[in-house]
Amino acid sequence: MEPFVFFGGKGGVGKTTVSCAYAQKCADAGLETLVVSTDPAHSTSDVFDQRFGDEPTPVEGVDGLHAMEIDPDDEVAAHLDDIRQRLSDQVSPAMVSEIDRQLEMAHQTPGAYESALFDRFVEVMRASEPYDRVVFDTAPTGSTLRLLGLPEFLEDWIERLAHKRRRSIDLFEKAAIGNREPRRVMDGDPVLARLQERKEFFEFAGAALREDAAFFLVLNPDQLSLNETARAIDGMSERDLAVRGLVANKLTPEPDPDEEGRGARYLRDRVATDRERIARVREEFAPPLVAEIETRTSEVKGDLLADVAAELDVETAAEPPTAVDPAAE
Repeated sequence: MEPFVFFGGKGGVGKTTVSCAYAQKCADAGLETLVVSTDPAHSTSDVFDQRFGDEPTPVEGVDGLHAMEIDPDDEVAAHLDDIRQRLSDQVSPAMVSEIDRQLEMAHQTPGAYESALFDRFVEVMRASEPYDRVVFDTAPTGSTLRLLGLPEFLEDWIERLAHKRRRSIDLFEKAAIGNREPRRVMDGDPVLARLQERKEFFEFAGAALREDAAFFLVLNPDQLSLNETARAIDGMSERDLAVRGLVANKLTPEPDPDEEGRGARYLRDRVATDRERIARVREEFAPPLVAEIETRTSEVKGDLLADVAAELDVETAAEPPTAVDPAAE
């Protein structure tokens, strides 16, 4: 299977539990594995009872497993600082304060969040050589779809910017006759170089997502979750990204046959409702169900995480990446 595996879904469905369980399953199978949280909730630390940061850290007690948590606010700040530095090197000092003002305003826009977070997880894919498998615990579905839709859109946008830049330089050179020779500012132009760098970045991202990534959606047996999952499947299909499978999580456990009383009746009613909705998922959704995971009475960690991992019918064998990173050539 592909080296990059994404688990997405509506907020609160249990993506982190499933992501961590699958990552542990891969590590137990002998794969060097990294689990990456891009969800602002960051429950990975809670699952493993260990703090994680922006760099891969070995998970205590699980050989071959590393984890990291990407902080969206930190990524936006770093992303805008990088833009500020690059622009400040190319404009007059008088423009620097205006650049700072505009970037401060950009910090609050949704697009900055998506762009910064996307850059970071693509960088993780580009630097994934030490690992056989990278598992992404993604943000809730809407944000994830916006992220996954960036490569195609931004490749075209950057190409148009580069075309306009080449055109303006060409006109400038033709007008700047000087010593009877036009000034050749096209060669080595820092703006064109940066646009080319970004174009290659998004080309790699698009190829990696289409060719080297498998996508799974986690859902709960409630109507809102099913509706969100249906929209996510359609949205990803529009981006030529197929959903490999569905994980039904937080199913109601059935009481023992001899249990009676109000609690047992409630559980049996919930079980019947869950079964009806899971049957609908099987009939109406194209991706297959790869797991049906019951709600546990305690937090899923330790041995319980291994139990959840065993319920995931998702293969662990990983093929090497096929997408070529221009920066590595």
